[in-house]
Amino acid sequence: MTDKSTTALVEPVRRGSQVLSPDARRVLAKLFLPGQEILAQGISRADTIIGRVLRLTQEEVRTTLADTAGRFRDRHRGLDAIFSAHFALVQHRLPQGVSLTPQRQQLIGACFTQEYAIEAAALLNPSIVAHPDQSGLEAGECRFVMSLRAIGEGHISSIEFRTGVLAPNDSVRIDAPGHFANAGEHSAAVVSRDFLRAALAERGDAEAATHVLSLLPEKFDAVTLEEALTSVGRDRLTRGSTDAVTDHIRWIASCNYRLTYPADRPLSERVVFPASPDESHGIEDARFTRFRDDDGSVSYYATYTAFNGSKVVPRLLHTRDFVTFDSNQLTGSAAKDKGMTLFPRRLHGTYLMLSRWDRESISLASSPDALVWSDPITIYRPSLPWELIQLGNCGPPIETAEGWLVLTHGVGPMRTYGIGAILLDLDDPTTVIGVLREPLLVPNESERDGYVPNVVYSCGALVHRDVLVLPYGCSDSAVRFAFVDLPPLLELLKA
Repeated sequence: MTDKSTTALVEPVRRGSQVLSPDARRVLAKLFLPGQEILAQGISRADTIIGRVLRLTQEEVRTTLADTAGRFRDRHRGLDAIFSAHFALVQHRLPQGVSLTPQRQQLIGACFTQEYAIEAAALLNPSIVAHPDQSGLEAGECRFVMSLRAIGEGHISSIEFRTGVLAPNDSVRIDAPGHFANAGEHSAAVVSRDFLRAALAERGDAEAATHVLSLLPEKFDAVTLEEALTSVGRDRLTRGSTDAVTDHIRWIASCNYRLTYPADRPLSERVVFPASPDESHGIEDARFTRFRDDDGSVSYYATYTAFNGSKVVPRLLHTRDFVTFDSNQLTGSAAKDKGMTLFPRRLHGTYLMLSRWDRESISLASSPDALVWSDPITIYRPSLPWELIQLGNCGPPIETAEGWLVLTHGVGPMRTYGIGAILLDLDDPTTVIGVLREPLLVPNESERDGYVPNVVYSCGALVHRDVLVLPYGCSDSAVRFAFVDLPPLLELLKA
C-alpha cells in the first residue's frame, strides 16, 4: 500500500459541524443511602435520619415536604411515586408499631433520594443504528438511534440515547432530548441453565453445583432458583465451600436483569444506569448492532463494559423495541476485558463476536447462544506506528459486498488514539483482506483537549447512501460526526 493511496483516503474524511456536549441539567432522581455509620454509638445513619423526621411536628413535615416538592417537581416526572418507592426501601428501619401519615412517609422518602447529574463530567463514545421506525421521512433520509456513554459524579458511567435523522450531503439532525431522565423499572431476568453451568465452570464450581443444575429447567427465574437451592440443602453440594457455591449461584442470577421504560416517553429520556453487583462503579461503551436473525426478525444487541471497582467484565444488552431491555452477563475464555462487539447476523448458524480478550489485539470468537464465548482466534495484532500500544474495534463489523468492514482504534505514542479500518473476508472473518496503514481520523487541534486528551473514539458507525457516518467522542468530552465515502475506502482496503 503506497503513501499516496493512504493520503488520498485521509483527505475525503469530512468532519460535520454538529457537536453534542454534556449537559449538567440532565438528572436522575435515584436512591440515596448515606454512608458511614456513627461509630461512637454504633447506630446506622439511616436510623438516625428517620428518627429526626419522626421528631418533627406535623406542620414542619408539611412545610418541608411542600418546599422540597416545589423545588424539584418540575425536574422529575412522578416525584411522589419516587419518594414512595424510596420510603418502601427503608421502612423496615422504622420502630416497631409506628404509624406514619402519608406526608411523613413522603418526607422520609425524600431524605433517601438524590439527584444525579448523569452527564455532568462527560458525554462520549457513541454508537449508531437505524431506528426501528422509519416512517414519515423524506426521500434519502434515515432515522437513527445513537447510544452515548455519560459520565457523572464519581466517574460513574451510564448509557444514554439520542434520536435524529441522517439526510443527504452529510446532514445530521439530532432531536432535542426529553426533559426528564428515567432509569426504568428493574425486574429479574430469565437465566439459561447452560449459561449458569458455563459460568460456574469458569470458577471451578460446576461439579459442586451438579445437583442444583439438574433441578433447574432450561430457563429459570429467581423464584425457581431459590426453590432448587432450598430443596438441595447443604449436604447435597458435593465439595468445596457450600456457602460460597450457593452465594455465587445467587450472585450470577442477580447480575442478570430486565429493564422496562414507559413506551409513551421519548427514547432520549431512557437511561441504562448501573444496576447489578458487577456494574456498581459504572457501565460504559455500548456497541449497538442491528441484528437480523435467520428467520428475518430484527432486534438490537449491544455489548458494554461493566466495572465493579476492581474488575471489568463484558455484558450483553438485548432489545426489540428500545422499551424493554435484557441485560446479561457473558462468560467463556473470549469474554474478557473490554471491547467485545457482535456481528449483525449469524454466520454458518453461529453468533460471532470480535473480542479483545488479551487487552491489545483483535480476536474472533463464536457462540451458540450469544452468551458463552470460547476459543478466541487472534486475527489482527498491533504493528503500525499509530497502534503500537494496543488496538481494538470501534464498533460492530459492517457488512459490505467486499467484506466485513471493521473500524478500529489504535493507541500510539503519548497515548494518542486514532480510528482506522480493516477488511475481513465475508465467509471467513478470520482472514484479513486489507488494513489501512494510516488512521482515518486522529484528534485535530480543536479535539485534543478534554477530560482525557488526545482521543478520538467510536463505538459504532452506520452506512447511509454509500457514506460511512461515523459519530465519535473527542477527548472524552463531546461527540462529533465524520463522514467517509464508502466505495473509495473499500477500494483502498482491497488494494
